[in-house]
This record gives sequence, C-alpha cells and structure tokens, in this order.
Amino acid sequence: MSLVQFNWPVRVYYEDTDAGGVVYHSNYLNFMERARTEWLRALGFEQTVVKESLGVIIVVHSLSIAFKSPAYFNDLLEIHCDVVKIGRGSIELAQTITGNGVLLISAHVKAAFVNAATFKPVGIPPNIKEAMLQKFVHD
Repeated sequence: MSLVQFNWPVRVYYEDTDAGGVVYHSNYLNFMERARTEWLRALGFEQTVVKESLGVIIVVHSLSIAFKSPAYFNDLLEIHCDVVKIGRGSIELAQTITGNGVLLISAHVKAAFVNAATFKPVGIPPNIKEAMLQKFVHD
C-alpha cells in the first residue's frame, strides 16, 4: 500500500445528511480528518500516543475546498490523501472524495505540528518525518 496516496472508505449515514438528503457540507471535513488519522495510523503513529509520548499534536493550519457534486445517504465514498509537501513543521495534502468514480470534493489541507501544551509550532518529530519521507520517496 502506498502511503503517499492513501485511501479510506466511508459510508454515508443518515446523520451525515441535511434536510435535502445530501451530505451536510461540514461533514466532508470530518471524513477527510478520519482519512488523515488513518493515514498516520497506517504509518505507525497513533495520535494519542504521539501526544502523550512526544507532547505534540497535529492541527489544521489552513484548507481550501471545492464542492463538485453531492453525496447522498448510504453512498460509499473513497477519501484520498495525497502528500504534496513535507516541511519542517507541517505537511500539505491534496485530498479528494469520490463516489462511484465521480469526483465530489477537492481540497488542499496544510496541517501543522504544535506543542500540545502551548500550541506553539514545532518541527515534525524525527521518527514521524522519517516514516513519511520513506513512504513519500520510496513508494
């Protein structure tokens, strides 16, 4: 499995939809967050352990999102995470959401590593950066 292009399936539940029967816009952010969490888990890093052992958390610094087409109750979606850039203290990902091969959402997410107590920026911990770079370069 290439962790540069990580995919995570999500089923749309009734609670994810609005009065019009389509996925409520903010729920797409939740789906993308789950995929990023699972990508880190696949790299071998549980966020709770990273916080407890290294005192670091990962926060969304910025994002842009384009809504292309709606998703509906019971749709099976594929959330894609593609690494764009690994910096000193942040990563940038292109994330897309597709359903039945149709592009629904296109987003660019920048996530920063910060001290869990102060929320001040820190460098990506060496073991995490190394794991990301190994997958980024070799897969």
